[in-house]
Amino acid sequence: MLGRVTSGLGIGGAYGATLERIQGQGGDRGKFGMEAIMWVSRSERPLTAEELCHALGIEEDSTELDPENVPAMETILSCCLGLVTVDEGGSRVRLIHLTLQEYLSGHPNLFGSAHSKMADVCLTYLNFQSIKDLPSNLLKPPKAAPFLDYASCYWGAHARKDLTERTKTLALQLLDRYDSHVSSRILQVNQIWAHYHLQSSWGGFTGLHAIACFGVAEIATALIKLGGWEVDMPDSSSYTPLWWAVRNNNREVCEILLELGGADPNIRDDRGRTPLLIASVAGHEDIVKLLLERKEVDLDPSDKDGQTALRVAVEGGHGDIVKLLLDRKEVNPDSCDKDGRTPLWGAASWGHEGMVKLFVERKDVNPNSSDKYGITPLFEAAVRGHEGIVKLLLQHKEVNPGSFGEDGRTPLSEAAKNGHEGIVKLLLERKEVYPNPSSEGGQTPLSWAAQGGHEGIVKLLLERQEVNPDSPDKSGKTPLSGAALGGHEGIVKLLLERKEVNPGSSDMCGQTPLLWATLGGHEGIVKLLLERKEVNPDPRDKHGQTPLFGAARNGYEGIVKLLLERGEVNPNSSDTKARTLLSRATEYVYKDAARLLQEQISAYSKPPEASDKGTRSPATRRPHTAPAQVTIPGPLNKGNLKPQSHPQKGVSVNPSHISYNDHDTAMNTPVNRKYFRLACASLVLLLCLIPPLDLKRCLIFGLFIFLPVSF
Repeated sequence: MLGRVTSGLGIGGAYGATLERIQGQGGDRGKFGMEAIMWVSRSERPLTAEELCHALGIEEDSTELDPENVPAMETILSCCLGLVTVDEGGSRVRLIHLTLQEYLSGHPNLFGSAHSKMADVCLTYLNFQSIKDLPSNLLKPPKAAPFLDYASCYWGAHARKDLTERTKTLALQLLDRYDSHVSSRILQVNQIWAHYHLQSSWGGFTGLHAIACFGVAEIATALIKLGGWEVDMPDSSSYTPLWWAVRNNNREVCEILLELGGADPNIRDDRGRTPLLIASVAGHEDIVKLLLERKEVDLDPSDKDGQTALRVAVEGGHGDIVKLLLDRKEVNPDSCDKDGRTPLWGAASWGHEGMVKLFVERKDVNPNSSDKYGITPLFEAAVRGHEGIVKLLLQHKEVNPGSFGEDGRTPLSEAAKNGHEGIVKLLLERKEVYPNPSSEGGQTPLSWAAQGGHEGIVKLLLERQEVNPDSPDKSGKTPLSGAALGGHEGIVKLLLERKEVNPGSSDMCGQTPLLWATLGGHEGIVKLLLERKEVNPDPRDKHGQTPLFGAARNGYEGIVKLLLERGEVNPNSSDTKARTLLSRATEYVYKDAARLLQEQISAYSKPPEASDKGTRSPATRRPHTAPAQVTIPGPLNKGNLKPQSHPQKGVSVNPSHISYNDHDTAMNTPVNRKYFRLACASLVLLLCLIPPLDLKRCLIFGLFIFLPVSF
């Protein structure tokens, strides 16, 4: 074929010439080749190799599948002369290139009445006795019937595109007792899963339900005229034939069911939705028009959640349907659902600016209504960042831009929290808006903006005199702490420029901005804070942990260096669980941080006469402390080690405090030895209560209570 392209025929000419060669093959090869290409190019979904082979093996007017008629895939491929290929594993049969699909789509009559032929093949297959005998409760086709899924789910799609009398006869034959046919269950599962509705039971899906799904109007008419159908009978999902016709946008079938069948247009499903609600949420304008023309239709129905057709049309963004409903007097444009939310609230939330205009121009709509949580349309638009809608709503006097939600949040605080700078500007221009409100947790717009890293908003808020740049929330955390934790260096600089800001403040847990910055590994912010005299470089939180603790534990070597350069920082401190800095660093396998700490401990532990050599006055020297009690964790000291007789120069090591077991470092602390002795005492008492009393045994256990070290 490449030769034909390069010889001047072009890609279209090459495909046409190849198709002529396929048709010119002798015997059944030409038939197989063209039918295979027809199925691959006109199918509703990609076919597997087994599906294609079985489809080509079904003969017209046959009553059962003859296995000998099913061609091998290799035979089909050879008949197609390279125009069809199979993906690895036979998962999908496809055309050789997308340009071939384009060529075939441009020649709709190449295969004659392709869709009616395909519908006939599907229906013939479903009417086979072997298929009828399959259990009706199957959810998946058995391996012996690989074509069952495609035939069940797509025969109607082909029939809708090209219906012949023969196809109609085959369909009526299938649909007569459809609810007991295996394809009924397969189609129901396919349709329901496609509509995101899962359930545990299946059934009640009749031929009328099926044809309503497919939307074949002529077959629907023929079924109703045959009689014997309960038009409003729901299936196991509570869906009637009219529901399915509306959901799948089959207007003609809807009209047939209403006019010829007498279907109830106000019947509800298990969620309380009527056909009008279903059409509105799906955006099927033609069906909405059809229903609005009928006098018996309830134009303002609500489901179990209190949502009306207008409300669901708004959320779906179906502006034309919204206009149709608003033109009807029976429709309440300001109705509330069970959460107190109106159609305007929904339009503001979803960002449908055009719809918001429609609602705020009406006198019967309250633009400042709030839901049960105190959230107004303006509040919701500010949260979502819909600046245009915020502008629209602020033009109305009824709208309160400074309203509070249930938990004390305001539109300003939410816009600041989410980084919507344009909306913050709009709100700050209004006199009714207080720029420094606090929520139930004590957070202000400034604290939200600082924590979120929204520097532009922080600048806007700091320009207002009413804003307290150092206001703590209920946990004691200030905007500076939030910015330090988030690593927002620019915001930290802005806040430190304000005299009102205390850079050394601590929250209820004793955590300072410096501690938050070290925990996050934000070295630049640590530098900024350490330059301030008010900042204590060695504060302790309620757990006894210092900034150096957090930096060492997380392996932030640069921050460890910065902190150790400060003489006030004690490198040998321990937390409330008696864990030392060195033990925490080695526990987390941060060797560089551990090395820095070990060196600093060495310098910290030298006697005055062994250090400085008189270069510093006694007033400027570090105070001499007891030798460092270094606990070496077990994983770092495997084997039969002994205390060093010559420790590293400058390091004073107490051998009685070195542990050579595999327990956690904290297991060898005085606190834990105390608990160990208490546990032994409890065990002795327990043994004393168990007869017979063994004094020797009690004395042995009692000795362990007073041992200086734990086992």
